[in-house]
Amino acid sequence: MAVLFKMPVVLGFFVGLMMLGLASSAEFHELFQPGWANDHFIYEGELLKLKLDNFSGAGFASKSRYLFGKVSMQIKLVEGDSAGTVTAYYMSSEGPYHNEFDFEFLGNTTGEPYLLQTNVYVNGVGNREQRMNLWFDPTKDFHSYSLLWNQRQVVFLVDETPIRVHTNMEHKGIPFPKDQAMGVYSSIWNADDWATQGGLVKTDWSHAPFVASYKGFEIDACECPVSVTADEIAKKCSSSAEKRFWWDEPTMSELSLHQSHQLVWVRANHLVYDYCTDTARFPIKPVECEHHRH
Repeated sequence: MAVLFKMPVVLGFFVGLMMLGLASSAEFHELFQPGWANDHFIYEGELLKLKLDNFSGAGFASKSRYLFGKVSMQIKLVEGDSAGTVTAYYMSSEGPYHNEFDFEFLGNTTGEPYLLQTNVYVNGVGNREQRMNLWFDPTKDFHSYSLLWNQRQVVFLVDETPIRVHTNMEHKGIPFPKDQAMGVYSSIWNADDWATQGGLVKTDWSHAPFVASYKGFEIDACECPVSVTADEIAKKCSSSAEKRFWWDEPTMSELSLHQSHQLVWVRANHLVYDYCTDTARFPIKPVECEHHRH
């Protein structure tokens, strides 16, 4: 969690040189709290497990909200027959015109690959789905899933490889999520009406409970108290002469050349659906699709 701290006057000269932010793995209870179905939480040392059965799923939420920075957690998805289940990991603000960044892991029958669906909501408007398969089996081991967010871009990362970028195109008249603090959430639930092959494959409850496992919780972001106004949040979480956040550095404004090559590789080899090319849903291509890969 990014921390704003006071320094002795003698160190004031160095303020302009410092990039605020402190990232380290934390215990679940330091950053998060159960959101619902507490009896479906299993704690095993550093591991947290959420289970889904035919009574309930489960979910948790961060204790604080954040504006800009990076959030990460390591997840091992449901093993075996996970058809009909969805494990979600996302950031979201509140209200009808909310902003949201989604990872949704769509279960499948044994031996068939998980699909990862991502989505971006801006001012309450979503419908920006992309789906891909992964270059590894996400049920066999833990992998890191991250969201990097600043005033220039939102980057979805898997094991630090960018898989999607949503760029600030406000100069083209396209809204960008930059003024609403977000909480961090995760949950597992039954979605067999749509999750697997469009809802054709239903959840087989004989395989329950379905368990998703978590560890390595990291939040390196600007924390925003609930009582703080939008204007105060924007001022608090923007770099200035007195303070600098690492995510505002010029190198964070776009992908590096290596990351750009990684993104091209992911899209070429693993992307199976992109709303930007779905002419049935969008006879007129969404405006943001005309201007950048994302």
